[in-house]
Amino acid sequence: MLNFLLLAAGFVLLIYGAGKLVDAASDLAMRLNVPPIVIGLTIVAFGTSAPELSVNLIAAARHSTDIALGNVIGSNILNILLILGISAFIKPLSVKSNTTWIEIPLAFLSALVVLAMVADPWLDYNRQGIISRSDGIILLFFFIIFLVYNFQLARRGSNEEEKLETQLYSVPKAILFIILGLALLVFGGRLIVDNAVALARLAGLSERIIGLTVVSIGTSLPELATSIVAARKKSTDLAIGNVVGSNIFNIFLILGLSSVVYPIPLAKGAMMDIFANIVASALLFIFIFIGKGRRLERWEGIFFIMLYLAYLLWLIFQP
Repeated sequence: MLNFLLLAAGFVLLIYGAGKLVDAASDLAMRLNVPPIVIGLTIVAFGTSAPELSVNLIAAARHSTDIALGNVIGSNILNILLILGISAFIKPLSVKSNTTWIEIPLAFLSALVVLAMVADPWLDYNRQGIISRSDGIILLFFFIIFLVYNFQLARRGSNEEEKLETQLYSVPKAILFIILGLALLVFGGRLIVDNAVALARLAGLSERIIGLTVVSIGTSLPELATSIVAARKKSTDLAIGNVVGSNIFNIFLILGLSSVVYPIPLAKGAMMDIFANIVASALLFIFIFIGKGRRLERWEGIFFIMLYLAYLLWLIFQP
């Protein structure tokens, strides 16, 4: 029971810390005359991925590599099947041309890149599937390309600067909240990793299963909240862009940094999770072209939700 409470406390601290970090950093950047576009593409985007990043870096540093890989792959599967499923059920999601032809295919490519990196047992029977430090560096190069693309897209697509809401912190208070946010991210991440490992051992479950379920669901709460609110407000571009961008961040940045900290071997059964991520990404691309226009319809959202529930049941009851 104590492990469950500490795990829940870790998620609360993690998400609260990420929120405080984003608010204070955005406010400080505005005071320093950093353009809102730059803030959105860096600080705010980092903020929604901060829970996954914090948990993964701590898990990698402690050699809990099954949690590190499970958190990233599990978050990506959940983002598409559950978060987009719920969002599309609330309001059918229309997709912009750039998202259709560049960002969704790039998310699909990221899933394929992970498969290629762990395919060593198929290509070389004397090797174990592993995401090495050199693989991690390659993923980070992909992330830099994606970041440059976003900057160029923002510069072309907006002639007027979009104003961001700020908390009007004083500079000392903003710096204090940045430090506090980072501290909460680290402390919350440690609580999650330590107690997730303890729960896995108590329940007789693998760290992979805990990472794919409890940890990935908890760290994806910011994306879930953002996309559901966006769908309810009919901001469908934000709802789907948040998820697709998060998936690209998760693979290229978070998995890249995690494997640089410590190489991530392929756990038993993890290949099926990687294939599930590929299938989810492919279905998203295919569904955009079914029906009228580039939209994710309600029935497709319901299908995604049912598919995620089936995946969870398979994880829990697999032999």
